[in-house]
Amino acid sequence: MKTKTEMGVRRFGRVNWLGAWTLTLREIRRFLNVWLQTVMAPLINAGLFLMIFTIAIGSQRGDVMGVAFMTFLVPGILTMTVIQNAFANTSSSLASAKVQGNIVDTLMPPLSAAELVAGYIGGAVARGVLVGVVIAAGSFILLDVGLVHAGWAVVFMLLGSVLMGGLGIIAGIYANKFDQLSAITNFLVTPLAFLSGTFYSIDALPPFLQSLSHANPFFYIIDGVRFGMIGVSDSSPWTGLWVVTGSCIVVLMICHRWMQSGYRLKA
Repeated sequence: MKTKTEMGVRRFGRVNWLGAWTLTLREIRRFLNVWLQTVMAPLINAGLFLMIFTIAIGSQRGDVMGVAFMTFLVPGILTMTVIQNAFANTSSSLASAKVQGNIVDTLMPPLSAAELVAGYIGGAVARGVLVGVVIAAGSFILLDVGLVHAGWAVVFMLLGSVLMGGLGIIAGIYANKFDQLSAITNFLVTPLAFLSGTFYSIDALPPFLQSLSHANPFFYIIDGVRFGMIGVSDSSPWTGLWVVTGSCIVVLMICHRWMQSGYRLKA
């Protein structure tokens, strides 16, 4: 007969790598099952943004930060699409599980709070990066916008996906119905993404609004990817790296705490 100590030891070691990887694969397969909605739709939306700006402004708009306006737009639209999809992946997954009543299927397996967070974040990063790669490939083929500093672009795309995946976990846990989740998306995530230098350089803003922009982590994500793709930015990528990394740590700590306590997850 096993002792209590033996029963309390996890047979798979200190970290359940298989369990966390399985959860990540579930999240990846979940969005790939509807790839027209999760991969192709963002690509089409990004293309529509660029087409509309080209038709509406086109040659009437001068260079921005020394590059053509359309070239300046590409990294902003790409990053905005990436972070929105990373957020949508975790928030919709958790909210759907809570509304449908099957969240217990995720909470019952022998996964710690950290492993649950890692599994959900893995799915968010996969979706965000996949969307980003597809849009980047299309931008290179159609607009000849490549990667000037590939390492910076990849780092900020990954950190942005992690940050927004974590915020998606928080939103998914907090929301008890889809109306609440839609409100968070429409009144918080979308405005912050749009007002973070996606379509403009913050140098064009009044000093007060510039200060607010510098307090917005979304700005540093977009600015960092822009530096990586076209070599220009409103701030130092090193400053952005520290700000976004710090934001990721804070958000992930909240995610871990809420998962560990079962806040708004357990009846």
